[in-house]
Amino acid sequence: MSIVFGPINSRRFGMSLGIDLSPSKKSCNFDCVYCELKGAKTTDKIENPVSVDEILTEVKAALKKHQNIDVITLTANGEPSLYPNLKELIFELNRIKTTQKLLILSNGTAVLDEIKFQSLLDLDIVKFSLDSANQKTFNKIDRNAKISVNNIINKMIKFRQAFKGELVLEILIVSGFNDTKDEMLALNQAIKNIRPDRVDISTIDRPPAYNVKPVSNELLGQLSTFITNAPVFIASKKQSTQKYDFSQDDIKQLLARRPQSTQNVDENFSDISRANLKILLDKNEVKCVNLAGVSFFKLV
Repeated sequence: MSIVFGPINSRRFGMSLGIDLSPSKKSCNFDCVYCELKGAKTTDKIENPVSVDEILTEVKAALKKHQNIDVITLTANGEPSLYPNLKELIFELNRIKTTQKLLILSNGTAVLDEIKFQSLLDLDIVKFSLDSANQKTFNKIDRNAKISVNNIINKMIKFRQAFKGELVLEILIVSGFNDTKDEMLALNQAIKNIRPDRVDISTIDRPPAYNVKPVSNELLGQLSTFITNAPVFIASKKQSTQKYDFSQDDIKQLLARRPQSTQNVDENFSDISRANLKILLDKNEVKCVNLAGVSFFKLV
């Protein structure tokens, strides 16, 4: 099987060249109910891992072919941080990349292992999943009762303190599991302590491993309002058709509560609102900042 795939145009991270560190089978220390891969027994290792040399050969060939790559993404049929030669691979990829950023899509458990913890510090962008700050809910969704979510959160706090790159947290909402105000408020407190650059909120959009359901876009939007301690990107495939007229004062009050992504503006701002936003940008009362590949409008 091919190790390198793409490029894929990701709304969250830009044009991405993927590296599958477990191309032959699912290898994960979680068995998440929402996973698009078939349910499988948890494991702490990748069997018969591909070599660093094999990976580098494919990456070099892909980079020669594709000139517009924003990120080189470490992923897997499961958890990429289980790859045994992770530190060496990251070192070598940093040597061959040019303008691209190096990204990992991890379930967050890498912070529990000191060697992996240190390895991830050499990445440009780290995306950790955190579906609940409540142990009971965490167990139901991620299905590994041996792991303490409080321990993960505390180690993520330490990782943020040491990490010089961009940190993204992803929350995936599952109907009947973590779709309540209390769940979001607990996550918001964890986010306050972890201090990610951005939080992505999504729901199930592919056939899951188990019989679980997504929440509606409306509920996803409502739940996102409880996350106030970091800029929020709602990763939904379905776009809103409702446009709103905002005055300049309305926009400033909106941005004071929460930064708005360019997607938020595209989906919800009328022509009048966009014109007022441009005036605020021209007056330097609002600025546009890039947070791990997604642009947000914020108050200056």
